[in-house]
Amino acid sequence: SRYGPKMPLAVDCTAELIRCKVLDSSGRVKSHELILSYGLALVRFVNLITERKQKMASIPLRQLAKEVDIPIWVVDLRHELTHGKLPRLALCRKGCDVVLDWLRKTYWSRQLGNNLCEESEDEDEEQEEVEANVELDNDAWE
Repeated sequence: SRYGPKMPLAVDCTAELIRCKVLDSSGRVKSHELILSYGLALVRFVNLITERKQKMASIPLRQLAKEVDIPIWVVDLRHELTHGKLPRLALCRKGCDVVLDWLRKTYWSRQLGNNLCEESEDEDEEQEEVEANVELDNDAWE
């Protein structure tokens, strides 16, 4: 909250996605409203994370997402949420979980120095994923 309007994108996106999961687990929100909440959080995530990679010429979101290792199906889900028929709640939940895992690996584990995150069974693979995302400079998160 001390950042005010300059909250790092990853923190803002994480907060929105976690808010959706808390609403979902409360059992007090109808599935249609949950789809809209998850949908907004997922759309904002894809848009905000890829926005900093956008150059003067328009680059397709699928290409930008591939560059930062966001699964293409998450971009397709964002497209459906924005331009098509609303997806099933289960798909929105899965998208939220995948995106939160991406944020954990790409942002939070670096912030915490990998000390406080769960250790995976295959640390070498996780380290390769982190190294593949090194091109995401700190400006992408500010």
